[in-house]
Amino acid sequence: MTKKVSTTQAKAQFSALVADVAHGGGHVVIERRGKPLAALVSIDDLARLEQRLTTSAKPLGALALVGAWREVGDKELDSLITHIYAERENL
Repeated sequence: MTKKVSTTQAKAQFSALVADVAHGGGHVVIERRGKPLAALVSIDDLARLEQRLTTSAKPLGALALVGAWREVGDKELDSLITHIYAERENL
């Protein structure tokens, strides 16, 4: 569960908020004038977030194919495209 606190509350209750996040598994969003500034998360959650960032930096989907066809010759590629169009017509 995400708890929202002001910067003043965060300063006054810092130890309790850290304990809640570390042991209770929650998250704390620290706000100033109702706008989120920072978040307090557990070390485990931070590790998962950082893991996602490093894996999402790798291209996904069609972007992962960019450059994958370098070793395929023009004749092979033309043949493959012809085959794909022929299969589409059979549908």
